[in-house]
Amino acid sequence: MALDIIRIVALISGLQFTAGFQSPTLQRHSLRISSLSAANNKEDDFSLDRRSAIATTSAAVLTSLSITNPANAFFPVGAFASNRPKSSTFKKSSGNNSNRVIPTWQLDGGVEFPILALNTAGLSTEETLRAIDYAQNEGITHLDFHPGKERDGVAQFLKDSKVDRDSLFLNTKIRKPAPGTSPEDAAKLARDQIEEDLQVLGVKYVDMLMLRDTPDQKNIQAQWKVLEEALAAGKTRSVGIINYCPSGLETLMETAKVVPALNYIMCHVGMGPDIQGLRTKNEKYGIRTFAYGQTGEPEPREAMLNDPILKRIGETHKKSTEEVALRWVLQNDLAASLRPSGNFGRCEGEECQVGLSRQVSCLEWELTKDEMAELNAIKYDDASPTPFSAYCPGSLVLKEGKWVPRG
Repeated sequence: MALDIIRIVALISGLQFTAGFQSPTLQRHSLRISSLSAANNKEDDFSLDRRSAIATTSAAVLTSLSITNPANAFFPVGAFASNRPKSSTFKKSSGNNSNRVIPTWQLDGGVEFPILALNTAGLSTEETLRAIDYAQNEGITHLDFHPGKERDGVAQFLKDSKVDRDSLFLNTKIRKPAPGTSPEDAAKLARDQIEEDLQVLGVKYVDMLMLRDTPDQKNIQAQWKVLEEALAAGKTRSVGIINYCPSGLETLMETAKVVPALNYIMCHVGMGPDIQGLRTKNEKYGIRTFAYGQTGEPEPREAMLNDPILKRIGETHKKSTEEVALRWVLQNDLAASLRPSGNFGRCEGEECQVGLSRQVSCLEWELTKDEMAELNAIKYDDASPTPFSAYCPGSLVLKEGKWVPRG
């Protein structure tokens, strides 16, 4: 709280923080970076390559950055409220170091799922630590990370901080098996990674494990069975999927004994509130939708950010087009994972800190019914909700450092 007050006073006085500013908590973390084991620095191709643009800073810092936030922050019910899975209810929980309130969904087993998450994709270990530090100050307790450097940053935070493990929501992903992997080996890879994750993080359980798709149907089913076993053994409190299109959903549900709590897919203005029909498919099985890429992936969708409708609505509310885009996602009753800054895969200084604050503040204002109707009507025919799928229509593949349509 004291740091927030200092930042506001400095901004009012016309002072600027340097890009290298670190809070005392972050300074303690940084001293421990060198102690990380080289064995735990194994990179995840997805976390290295996936990039998106969420919020960027503007001159109106004082308009967006608040010291405290009302305890009765709201989250309006949207068009899909009647279709919510019956296993979920709407609750609120407050973060550790802030008065800001982050709403939660209640999943099966009474698991509280905060609807805003810190998305650490592509961050280095040190940047992950920095982003978590800033996120904590905004009341964000949901950490959405990947195995590799991001996971090492989360592990270091858990080791160094005084934050209660049970106050955090740790959400990680199972690596995709290589093409040609047998179902037995795919299952072993998933099982081994779960044990590796728990060991590196120094915890007995994570709060969610997500399964990526693969072209091999048998591997999807074999690995999902491993996640079900982990759930039964208390090694995770919930299970979900990431980038699953309808065919993948159908494959998984043929043998699944546990329904995924959610499907983590891209959603932004121009895809419609039903996300090209995938949301309805999710909810047919009782699966919620968790969104990334509110401004596009793997790079910002310039046509959307420069859309005159978003610009006009933003001017009405004194918000950026990025904030309007995120508010549209939230007001359609979706959870959202937030990039800490508009500088892809980076978290540096004030841009990262203020970027998170501006995004979380999107819980505190709302779009009108007419504005939602205008945004719902925008269509981009080339937008895929599963761009990082291994095989779904519209998915991408990385070639020579660039994402191109999968051929």
